Amino acid sequence: MSDVSLPSQEILRKIPAVTDLLNHEKCEPLLAANPREIVVSSIRAILDEVRAGAIEGTYPESELSPEAILGRVELELIRRMQVSHCRSVNATGVILHTGLGRAVVPEAAMDALREHCSRYSLLATSRETGKRRDRDLHIEWLLQELTGCERGTVVNNNAGATLLILNTLAEGKEVICSRGQMVEIGGAFRIPDVMETSGAKLVEVGTTNRTHLRDYENAITENTGALLRVHNSNFRIVGFTAEVPIEDLAALGRKRHLPVVDDLGSGALFDFAKFDFEDEPMVRHSIEAGADVVCFSADKLIGSAQGGIICGNADLIERIRKNPFARALRVDKMCITVIEATLKLFLDEKKRFETIPTLRMLNRKLPDLEKDAERLCDMAKEKGAYGTFEVEDGFSQLGGGSIPGQNLPTKVVSVTGIGMSMEKFAMKLRMNEPAIVARTQKDKMYFDVRTLEHDEVDIVAEALAKILVTPACGI
Repeated sequence: MSDVSLPSQEILRKIPAVTDLLNHEKCEPLLAANPREIVVSSIRAILDEVRAGAIEGTYPESELSPEAILGRVELELIRRMQVSHCRSVNATGVILHTGLGRAVVPEAAMDALREHCSRYSLLATSRETGKRRDRDLHIEWLLQELTGCERGTVVNNNAGATLLILNTLAEGKEVICSRGQMVEIGGAFRIPDVMETSGAKLVEVGTTNRTHLRDYENAITENTGALLRVHNSNFRIVGFTAEVPIEDLAALGRKRHLPVVDDLGSGALFDFAKFDFEDEPMVRHSIEAGADVVCFSADKLIGSAQGGIICGNADLIERIRKNPFARALRVDKMCITVIEATLKLFLDEKKRFETIPTLRMLNRKLPDLEKDAERLCDMAKEKGAYGTFEVEDGFSQLGGGSIPGQNLPTKVVSVTGIGMSMEKFAMKLRMNEPAIVARTQKDKMYFDVRTLEHDEVDIVAEALAKILVTPACGI
């Protein structure tokens, strides 16, 4: 006997066949706008849902018409065929928002992409000789200029850079690192795990809050391959603390003939004390202090595409380049182009705060922020958005695991009294075109204007007017 009840069987008999739906007049525009195979698979997916609902007794018979089912098929096609990795408007105030792609790419870098990456390019061919050459030579001279290093290269991210360095310099050997620097980065990737994967053996020294030079020196054996410093770029230990300056660690490395690796994480190319940020080491300082190899991210404080930059001693960089892992971790022409174009913007100390979005957002002043917040507030009211809109003081963050615990005063627009839950409001904002992501706290939605470009203030205001129509909009 069938497990399906008689009422359910009656409903199942009324579900249109795939062929009937394909031949229906309402399906003609769907077939004209989409590949036939995708339309067919979408119809089948919706029919599976309808059948499941009919068996469970949860699908109303009134929605079994071809028109009703094809209406659902149309929505399914929109969901499938729209760009999934789409533009978003960042109203969170987190400048390097990992969930939103971290750094906003400079316009000059986007121009370079369009100009040089839409066709063939001299990615790995020398213009002068016509011979093959390393692709990272496009950015090496820029790294030399900006950091004072002898040589430089780039891989897909900084975790990959750390893995490649340790595998090259210390595979099968011990690497000494302070216990207080055993960081975990985003996605639950931990330095000890990266080190184990590289083939090196971790030797922890010191304590969580205090490590001294003698701790490193006492741990050195004939099997030691390198000394490693990892900057705590995504957390801070305060109070009774001590760590070994990179100058002292480099001196110990020279004394014991061991390479010193400095994993800086964020990678500051200038002094971020300008923004009242503290304790963010500069790449040039590490190089000048004697670190043999330094690595850092390209998409954090540099504000470029994702990448892990490695620079330092010429002989060691050449060894790193020749490691087979380097090919597995190498970047493509688009990444090289964006990083090269962004690094060039750092050469002009005055213009870089205008041309690099990450720095421009960091550098915005309160009067300017207040003006944009008031404009957003006024525009939302003028367009008839329902709710209470107020300009308030707030704090922005750099984000992306960079300079933790240090906030930037900002201005936000708070939204309350909208007749729907903040969870539903946030979902409607994400479903907007373009998607908008703001910050929810208790019963308020906050829009931080620090991370909004000038035209995006208009976009947010339009979305608020469209979403917040009446008190009943949440029903």
